[in-house]
Amino acid sequence: MKDASPQTIYLSNYTPPAFLVEKVELTFHLNPEKTRVVSKIKFIPNPASQSGEFFLHGENLTLVSARIDGQEVTPTITETGLTCAVPNAPFTWEAEVEINPAANTALEGLYMSNGMYCTQCEAEGFRKITYYPDRPDVMAPFSVRIEGPHPVLLSNGNPTGAGDGWAEWHDPWPKPAYLFALVAGDLVNHPDTFTTRSGRKVDLNIWVRPGDEGKCAFGMEALKKSMKWDEDVYGREYDLDVFNIVAVDDFNMGAMENKGLNIFNSSCVLASPETSTDMNFERIEAIIAHEYFHNWTGNRITCRDWFQLCLKEGLTVFRDSEFTADMRSAPVKRISDVIALRGRQFREDNGPLAHPVRPDSFVEINNFYTATVYEKGAELIGMLKRLVGDDGYAKALDLYFDRHDGDAATIEDWLKVFEDATGRDLTQFKRWYEQAGTPRLKVTDDFKDGTYTINFEQETPPTPGQLRKDPRVIPIAVGLLNPNGDEVVPTTMLEMTGAKQSFSFDGLAARPVPSILRDFSAPVIVQRDSTNDERAFLLAHDTDPFNKWEAGRDLARDVLIGMVRDGAAPDDGYLEAMHAMLRDDSLDPAFRALALGLPSQDDIAQTLHETGATPDPQAIWDAGQTLRQAMAQKMQDTLPRLYAQHQVSAPYAPDAQQSGDRALANAVLGLLTRLDGGAQAQRQYDAADNMTQQLAAWGCLLQAGKGDAATAAFFDQWQDDRLVVDKWFSLQVVHADPADAVETCARLTEHPDFNWKNPNRFRATLGALAMSPAAFHRADGAGYALLADWLIRLDPVNPQTTARMCTAFETWARYDSTRQAHAKAALERILETPELSRDTTEMVSRILGQ
Repeated sequence: MKDASPQTIYLSNYTPPAFLVEKVELTFHLNPEKTRVVSKIKFIPNPASQSGEFFLHGENLTLVSARIDGQEVTPTITETGLTCAVPNAPFTWEAEVEINPAANTALEGLYMSNGMYCTQCEAEGFRKITYYPDRPDVMAPFSVRIEGPHPVLLSNGNPTGAGDGWAEWHDPWPKPAYLFALVAGDLVNHPDTFTTRSGRKVDLNIWVRPGDEGKCAFGMEALKKSMKWDEDVYGREYDLDVFNIVAVDDFNMGAMENKGLNIFNSSCVLASPETSTDMNFERIEAIIAHEYFHNWTGNRITCRDWFQLCLKEGLTVFRDSEFTADMRSAPVKRISDVIALRGRQFREDNGPLAHPVRPDSFVEINNFYTATVYEKGAELIGMLKRLVGDDGYAKALDLYFDRHDGDAATIEDWLKVFEDATGRDLTQFKRWYEQAGTPRLKVTDDFKDGTYTINFEQETPPTPGQLRKDPRVIPIAVGLLNPNGDEVVPTTMLEMTGAKQSFSFDGLAARPVPSILRDFSAPVIVQRDSTNDERAFLLAHDTDPFNKWEAGRDLARDVLIGMVRDGAAPDDGYLEAMHAMLRDDSLDPAFRALALGLPSQDDIAQTLHETGATPDPQAIWDAGQTLRQAMAQKMQDTLPRLYAQHQVSAPYAPDAQQSGDRALANAVLGLLTRLDGGAQAQRQYDAADNMTQQLAAWGCLLQAGKGDAATAAFFDQWQDDRLVVDKWFSLQVVHADPADAVETCARLTEHPDFNWKNPNRFRATLGALAMSPAAFHRADGAGYALLADWLIRLDPVNPQTTARMCTAFETWARYDSTRQAHAKAALERILETPELSRDTTEMVSRILGQ
């Protein structure tokens, strides 16, 4: 229900809990509509608290009974919890509540998915299961008994007993309630084992619905690789006797790291060559690693309060990125991460939803599971590692695990271990956690008498609630190349601490060409006057893979800006530079595939906006199509050879080598299709024996306007596989002409298989429209209106997914007045909806600047 005055929570108001928990015993009597939850909790007063108030969170619960030390009590109950008079001494609280899992469409707490009971408790879902101090700094061991007519009954920790219709579990490691998990249903397992470095045998299981058993092998191998990698690289060993993963169809997130019982969105664990693309396999590998790595960075050490969310998420994202870089191609992984960062987080930083990596206030914590917390949070860990070096980072992490194991920690705790381990003062670095926005790094240079000087000036634009920004410490990796293309100064880490700072390099025979911000050493925007000749030179000669790719991306951006703003023709210098790159067989195929991609439509729109121009989404889309056509014609003699050269004849494997070959061949196929009208794409579609090839070919046919037959055939082939059908919905919108995409999306919402209550299907369809700027920002406002209609419908069912989908509107204010009027009307219509959820109310209000 909409709250007329939602309560704002402030970091500065944190107070320790009045009571701590020594142990928790839970019994679940499962019933779809009347599940009974019996809790027995041993509380002790917290000597660190100044408050003696006993308050337990609770929402949508029916209290059956409550006792303190065996005596019946009558608590005072509100919509958010209960209070009760309690002894000023250790005591045992017992309560019985009734809940309705079948009616829980918000997918928080205990709910049902296709007849299976499952939970999602992060951030504040446990309070929908029973009354409890639902905050991350209250940690306790849990013992759980589950009673129900289900063959599989799972919870956290180790199994301690089971029988007909019951099972018991005990988790010896103290944990906050957000890490609690329960699953019950008709499931089958894909089993395996892992032997830790100390010789303990751990039983591993991936639990799935019957029929999905054949899609678990890759996920299991990814889990075992993750366990081995965490031992080898971070010295972290798994600490329970069993590790369970469960695939759930209805899930708001990608996955959840509940202690010993990870619950996964089915799309993030189930994989087979026939139904999953190379990108799906890589994503699954990374997400399984991410959730496993949380066992130490999130579970054994958790966050004191939800303002510290970046402590566990930023560090774990950084760790899973390191893992993927080791498993696959480190340069390609780095480039892919930066593409994602710029596409999501930079956009967030440049709009009304900008917030610090550690926010200082929130209304609804679910709205702060953002790219800033996750991806920018990970970039901060990377910067720390660059500043202190590999050895300093390793020492700091060892100290972190030793000092804070079992703690609910803060960013201050995290930075203190780096200061203590390395002797550095990180006071200035802390500003990265406190200040929102992306710094602009203005660069000028000069050369005189063999000395090259490079001048930096940093400035961060104002963001909501933060008009003034202080200088941050910025690690800037720089290399210098001479005019022949030889590297005369290898990668050197410059450390900028002031608003303006200069660095000099002596003894140079000629003016060098600088390679600035190598490996994207800090999440900043570099602003430097450069020529296309210099960029082409770096694309050809830079030894840093990221900056080699960046040079091509900067070339493309300038070309597209010129085409959109000035009506220029595609630049032949750019086309020739890209053609030379494509022909260079010494380059990783996956790198070349990325380099062939153009800057996103959103990237071009933001660049135009920052230069004072009003972006036209349709003109940006048209320019991209024109440039791709010019690329195809320029490279037409090379494309057939490359396409043939990078066909994979070996049995399918989702490894780096095969994935890179397929990525390049399919990028080339996209250009070939512009020349042959889809003839080669049709041949590939007909012959495809894996989803990567089939989906790429179908996408090319859709873009060529010849995809009708393949669209029908694809659905006929895969209509019984819900995850592949998600792809069927999504690609039709993604590859639709912007003039028709809204109507295509609307038509698909009328399809019998459009289950709008399933987050995956909703995102696959409406999310695809939101990710197509020229379609979503169509001048007549039809894209805004369609999404608003569906968000209004979804909000009372699933407010969390609704609020996150509202971010599609976050760039509305940078467009022309007509589009702004349409977008604002759609947002105001959402906001005026009776009984709008707190989640969506906060998100829309922030987008509107209210």
